[in-house]
Amino acid sequence: MSLNQPFCAVRHKGESAVAPGGRVAPTDAVDENGVFPLAAWVPPLPLENLGSPDARRLLGLRYAYIVGAMANGITSVELVSAMGAAGMLGIFGAGGLPLERIEDAIDRLEAAGPIPWGINLIHSPANPDLEKATVDLFLRRHVPLVSASAFLGLTLPLVYLRVKGFHRDADGNLLPGRRLIAKVSRVEVARKFLSPPPEKLLRELRNANLVSAEEAQLAAAMPMADGITAEADSGGHTDNRPALTLLPTMVALRDELQERFGYPRRVEVGLAGGIATPESTAAAFAMGAAYVLAGSIHQACCEAGTSAAVRRMLAETRQADIAMCPSADMFEMGVKVQVLKRGTMFPLRAARLYELYSTHERWEDIPADQRAMVEKEILRSDFETAWRETRTFFEAREPSQIARAEQQPRHKMALVFRSYLGRASGWAVGGDADRRIDYQIWCGPAMGAFNQWVRGSFLQAPDERDSVTVAMNLLFGAAVRTRANWVRLQGVALPPGSDRFRPLRPEEIRAYLKT
Repeated sequence: MSLNQPFCAVRHKGESAVAPGGRVAPTDAVDENGVFPLAAWVPPLPLENLGSPDARRLLGLRYAYIVGAMANGITSVELVSAMGAAGMLGIFGAGGLPLERIEDAIDRLEAAGPIPWGINLIHSPANPDLEKATVDLFLRRHVPLVSASAFLGLTLPLVYLRVKGFHRDADGNLLPGRRLIAKVSRVEVARKFLSPPPEKLLRELRNANLVSAEEAQLAAAMPMADGITAEADSGGHTDNRPALTLLPTMVALRDELQERFGYPRRVEVGLAGGIATPESTAAAFAMGAAYVLAGSIHQACCEAGTSAAVRRMLAETRQADIAMCPSADMFEMGVKVQVLKRGTMFPLRAARLYELYSTHERWEDIPADQRAMVEKEILRSDFETAWRETRTFFEAREPSQIARAEQQPRHKMALVFRSYLGRASGWAVGGDADRRIDYQIWCGPAMGAFNQWVRGSFLQAPDERDSVTVAMNLLFGAAVRTRANWVRLQGVALPPGSDRFRPLRPEEIRAYLKT
C-alpha cells in the first residue's frame, strides 16, 4: 500500500477491513451496495513529510535524515556524497585528521556537485591551536555547514566561526555566513548554543579585528546555533542520556529561550543516539524531532571510511556488546567514550592506563610488574621508545606539549598513554590485523538493535549495507509504523504482525514510492 495514498479501515460483519479506494460520505446505509461504516481514515505520509519542513529547508534536504560525523574520516567523503545525492545530509568526520586531509575532503566534496554536505568541528581542549586552525580553514574554504560536537562550553574559535559572515540579504533577512548545528547532551551546554554569542567573546573578536562591528551586532540578535542535536545514548563521546527524556527537555529549553530572545526563526532540535530501527525512528519524529541523526549503524556500511574487519565486527554486535572507556582527546579530564567491547581488549586496556595515570605521578612510580605488563601487552615497546615516537608526533602537531611533558613527568605519561588510545582507532580504520585485539571502535547500542532488526534479511550481510538503503528503510519503516499507530489511535485493532516492517531492497522502495 502506497504511503502517498490515503486508505480507510471499515467495519464489515463485525470485523475490520482495509479499503484502499472509494470515498467517504455521510449515510445511514450499512453493509449494503458496497457501503460500510468507517472505522478509521489514514492520510498519506510521504517520506518527505517526516520531521520539520523548516529544518529541511534550512539544511537544503529532501529527507530529514543526517549521518553524523564519525571521526578519523569514518564518515567519509564517499558516504557524505552518497547521502547528499539522495537528498539527505552527511557530516564529514574531520575529528582526529590533519588539516591537509580535511582540506582534501573539502576539495572532493565541492567537486561532487551541488549537494548538501557539512564538516565536523570537534572540541579540542588539549589542543586549542588545532581548533583555531580548523576554524580558519573552514572560513577560508567557505564550508557551508559545520557540526560542532563534544563542546563543554563556547570557545573563541567557535564563536568566531559563528559570527564571521553575518549579514542581511536583499529582503532584510538576517543570515549567518554558514549554518551551524551543535550536538549536545547537557542542558547547560544546550543553553549556551540556544543563546546569542557571549558579549565578552564578541568584544574579544572585535578587539582583535577578526569580525566587523556589523557582524558582531547582527550575531548578537541570533542564537549560537541554527540547530541542536539532542545526543542520547550514542557511540563515541556520550553522556548515555535516555532519548525519551532528553529530547523533550531540549525542545522545552529551546521554546523557553525562543520566547526570551524573540529570534526571527526558531532553532531546530533533532535527535541522535539509538536511531537504528523503524520504531526508534518513528518515535523520534513522534516526539517532535526536527530530524534524526544516525552514526553507529552507518559505520557498518560499505561507504564508511573504516576497514572490512571493523564492518564485520559491527555486523555481529549485540546491544550489550559495548562499554565506556577513557577518550584519547580528553584523557586527562577523565572524559569517556562508548566503544565496542566484543572482540577487542581495548576498553579494558584503556581503563587500566587511566587507572595507572590517576594513581601515580610519574611512570617510574608504577610497580615494576605493572610497568612490564603495559610495555609488553599494550605499548609493545619499552616506555622510552614509546615516548620518542610520541614526541615525534607532537613535534609536528603541537610542540608545546613536549615542553610541558619535559617539565611534568605525569603529563609525559599521559601523552604516551594517549598515544596508544589515539592509534587504537587508527588500527581499526586501517584494519591492522596484528593489532586487532586493540581496535577502538566507537559504537552505541543502536548497532545491536539494528542487527536484531535486519537479522534474516539481505541487510544482515555487511557487504549489502549501503548508507542510502539503510536510511531509506528506516524512513520508510518509520512512516509505516506511524500510519499503523494512527489506525490504533482511532480504536481499530491491527492483526498481529501487520505493522511489522522488514527491510526492502532499493528497487522495492522505489516501486512503493511511485504509486
